[in-house]
This record gives sequence, structure tokens and C-alpha cells, in this order.
Amino acid sequence: MDPSGALLVAGTTSDAGKSALVAGICRWLRRRGVSVAPFKAQNMSNNSVVTVDGGEIGRAQAMQAHACGLEPSVAFNPVLLKPGSDRISQVVVRGRADGHVSALSYRTRTAALLEVVTDTLTELRSRFDVVVCEGAGSPAEINLRATDLANMGLAQAADLPVIVVGDIDRGGVLAHLFGTVAVLDPADQARIAGFVINKFRGDPALLAPGLEQLRALTGRSTLGVVPWSDRLWLDAEDSLSAVADGVLGRPAPPLGEQWLRVAVVRLPRISNATDAEALACEPGVAVRYVTEPSRILDADVVVLPGSKATVSDLAWLRATGLADAIAAHAEENKPVLGICGGYQMLGRRITDPGVEVPEGADVAGLGLLDLEIAFDHEKHLGTPTGTALGVPVRGYEIHHGRVVRSGDPQLLDGEGSDAGAVLGTHWHGLLENDAFRRLLLSRLAEQSGRTGFRPAPDTSFAAERTAQLDLLADLVEQHLDTAALEHVISHGAPVDLPVLATGLAESRR
Repeated sequence: MDPSGALLVAGTTSDAGKSALVAGICRWLRRRGVSVAPFKAQNMSNNSVVTVDGGEIGRAQAMQAHACGLEPSVAFNPVLLKPGSDRISQVVVRGRADGHVSALSYRTRTAALLEVVTDTLTELRSRFDVVVCEGAGSPAEINLRATDLANMGLAQAADLPVIVVGDIDRGGVLAHLFGTVAVLDPADQARIAGFVINKFRGDPALLAPGLEQLRALTGRSTLGVVPWSDRLWLDAEDSLSAVADGVLGRPAPPLGEQWLRVAVVRLPRISNATDAEALACEPGVAVRYVTEPSRILDADVVVLPGSKATVSDLAWLRATGLADAIAAHAEENKPVLGICGGYQMLGRRITDPGVEVPEGADVAGLGLLDLEIAFDHEKHLGTPTGTALGVPVRGYEIHHGRVVRSGDPQLLDGEGSDAGAVLGTHWHGLLENDAFRRLLLSRLAEQSGRTGFRPAPDTSFAAERTAQLDLLADLVEQHLDTAALEHVISHGAPVDLPVLATGLAESRR
């Protein structure tokens, strides 16, 4: 293919499949020897990672970077919004926290941020044969079009062709695809090169007449119909989008006589919930998200994950009765593991001088660890290495909280707490270390009385992730018109695409 091109993958809705399709296209191109990079101008997510260049980006872009054979970089996601409440988000620009905004106040920053994202994309396109961009939400949000920098605003500024993916599992996908084009003004419509249907189950012959009518109505073809696959669940952009009935992943049967049951508390502002995915990859480990106390009663292990709003989520734990249930679990010497914000909640006290709570706060923690935390206005980012349970480990840190006093033994070299049944660490990604995870699972099973549980000797989290990326590429290769896709990437949208003369489109002329 022409070694110069770009593409924007937009979606009819959030969680339509944009992140997965971008990863699949990237992996497919990479396997063909094409130098390719991912890009998301603006992401809104509390699932993030620390990059090798020391910044913070959305986890989906880190996953897409792995699909390209690249280390994550701040260039792949120059603007990240991290919601701390329904109205306020922290803004991360080029990997670094840069204030807080409301939905309205953010509009005053978008002109400057559009320059940031277009400059970053231009630089990426100079280094790679192809850049595959991911939109945010839906381009049909016409109330936001004037300040858009992730969908059609980016497409116009960077001269990008666009394909729109729709999730048929939600229902109404043909109307969603048609309506997405119809509400756009003519200049934006001209950039929509085609459609992709995602998560299809059933007989393709039944869908074919609808796709033909969609082509007749819009002048645009459907480039492919991607079937549903229950094997895809790692690194979901929405950390809970792959969860069915609260269960994470597709647990394989145990190697021993017993299952190990893990309850991950689904905090209102949960962040980096993907930490639990490494546990869910293990045979015989059943991982479930929980939001009420009764679900903890039959759990062997409780995990308190990260939070973007630690103080308010701690108050939610108390209001729901989950705090008492976790304390009772620990009193029975059953294991509790806290990660980042969850680790901070397990301590005796959290002092916030105005980082999360504008007026400041000094609150009691759950008191399960001899630990005191003070928030710092400057966010700590790092990619540390060390030793835990006698084996080498690595991870990443994203937190405002600092340990100001700790009376428990350390879980890691210079970090974390190990009080026997209650453990904690600021490190994300710690459970992705295979040797450490096996040792930890053996210990957790013993502490919870699951003596019939046996950890698998050979589970590789990295291999599981690679397998899913290859599956995404297989789906692209087998179910998309890749020749048409190549043409769009290299040459843009066809120049003779019709304008849908709907009332909405006409009103915006």
C-alpha cells in the first residue's frame, strides 16, 4: 500500500468498538510490515498508564501501541480527561496534569488544545507510514461540534477520511449509522468514507438487504461486519464494558479441586480497574465486580482498586455498608488487597489539602493498615521496578497521595504494606508480573482456606494480551474489505460522495 496515510475511526456511540477496531487495524498493518501508530486526540477515561517518556495516557492507547509493536508514548494521546465527579475532570496535556475543568469551562481551552493535537498528529505522521486515529464518543454530538477536537473537528483540521463503526448488539445500528451521517453538515459528511458493523451475531444473509439499503440511502458502503467474540475482554476502554453479570473475563476451570473467588469493589470513580484482569486470566480464579455487601460474604479475596475520587469513594463505602463488610472479611483473616486509591482507603487517615475536595478534608480510613496518607497537589508518575515476595517485579504509579507514616512491613522494596491478611500498594500493573502473581495466589488461597486451589504454572499475562491483539487483527483481515480500507487510508474518502439532504443537514448549510 501507499506508505503514507491516515484514518479516523469514529463511532455511533461510546463503546461502539472504536478502540478495538483501531487496535485490530493497527495490528493487521503491523503484521504486513507497515510502520503504524495509534492516536486519540482527546480521551476521557480513568483507566490510564504511565509511558516510557514519563507521562500519562489512556490505557486503550497503550494497548493500541502494543498492537503496533511500540512502547506507549504521550504522543498517542495528547489530551486526557479524568473525571473526578459528574461535572469536574482533571485535564492531562501531553502526559501531565494541567488543571481541572467543567464541561462548560473546557470549551474555553479547546482552541489551544486543537493546536496541540494537530501538531502532535503532524509529527506522528512524519515518523510513521500510517496513523490510525480514534474518535471520542460520537461525531453526531452536534451540540459539541464547534469545539470538537477529537472527531470531525480533527478530521477537518488534519484532512482525515473517516469510517464509522456501530454496535449492532445494542440494536438500531442502521438508524445510528444513517443518522450519524445525516446530522453532519455537508463538509463533514464528505469525510465519511464508509461503515463497519461490530458485534454481529446471526446469519449475515439477513443483514445484507439492510446494508444495501444503507448504501442506497447514504452512497456509502459497509466495509465489513465484524462478528461477536467472547474472547475479547482485556484492556477495554470502558473498564467495565466487557463485564457480563459482574464477571470479569471468561474464567477457565480450576487445575485443583477448588475455585478462588475474588470480589473487586466497583467504586463510583473506579480507576485502573484493569489491574484485576491479570487475576481473571488465571484458571480457577473467578473475578466479580461487586457494589453491595452481600457479594463480599462468599468471596475469598476482596480487592479495593484505584479511585479518581478517593475521599468521596471512601464515604460511599461507608454509606453502602461495604466498609463494614470489608472490615468483617479482614477480621476473619481473609485477605484484602488494596491498590493505589484502595490502598490509601485501607489506612488510618487521609489528609487532603484541597486536591480532591476543594475545601480540604481530613478523614479516617478503614484502619486495616497502619498507614497515614497526605495528598500532594503534584501528581506522582513513575514506572518503578523492585522485588516483591522474593521475585523481580515492575509496575507504574499514578497518584496524588503520599505515605507520611507506615507501621506495617513493606510489600515491595520501599513501597506498599504487608499486614498478613491485608495488603496494599500504590503500584498498578503489579499483578501482571507472572511469577509474583502465582506466589500471591498461593498465599491468598491458603489465607482464605482454599487449600484445594492450585495456581497454574504457566499463565502468561503478556501472552494473553498478544493473543487478543492477534485475534483483533484476524477479525479485520477476515471480515473487512481490506482492499477498500487500504484505499481509504491512502487516498481518503471518495470525492463524489452524496450529501444527505435531511432537515438537520440542510439547516446547517
